[in-house]
Amino acid sequence: MMGKNDMMAPLVLASSSGSRARVLASAGLNFIQDAPLVDEAPVKERLQNENASAAECAEALAKLKAIKMSYKHKKAFVIGADQVLECDGNWFNKPVDVDQARNLLLALRGKTHQLWTCAAIAKGGAPIWKHASVAYLTVRPFTDSFLDWYFARVGDLATQSVGAYQLEGPGAQLFSKINGDFFAILGLPLLPLMAFLRESEAVPI
Repeated sequence: MMGKNDMMAPLVLASSSGSRARVLASAGLNFIQDAPLVDEAPVKERLQNENASAAECAEALAKLKAIKMSYKHKKAFVIGADQVLECDGNWFNKPVDVDQARNLLLALRGKTHQLWTCAAIAKGGAPIWKHASVAYLTVRPFTDSFLDWYFARVGDLATQSVGAYQLEGPGAQLFSKINGDFFAILGLPLLPLMAFLRESEAVPI
């Protein structure tokens, strides 16, 4: 006989992000990870030409990823997410290599930037939930020698986040002040996400 939990719709994380997967796994959720093939650059360029905000860009990309994969996983709650980093009115993309990551952190040094995070859930091709949040992160005026120390420890992991920081590790030392949702900074607004999944009976209440 199947119990209520056995009939719950599966969860799909439409992202290749290791950080997002760790957030869900640490919360005890069972899910599969299946990342969509999405070319984000033209989407961002179009939105910037339309004078969209960084928050609107993060939302559009999160929805796009969730909806695209929900056609493949028709019965699942498909979670898409995206982040846009904004500093001095400029948007920054995820670094493709360590050199870009280093230049990004140098550009953020001594400044406060905004990190917009949006998560969306789609089912059967339709968006059914979204949540956006913003964190304000102040990067301290670190020395060049500290940056050498940082990259010696994190290496290519710095390319896995849009801000090139590993907040759950040595990256905590990059900041003098953080105001925002810790889980959202890692990639997912976990508490609002869990609240919706409980309301939808997609996870145990």
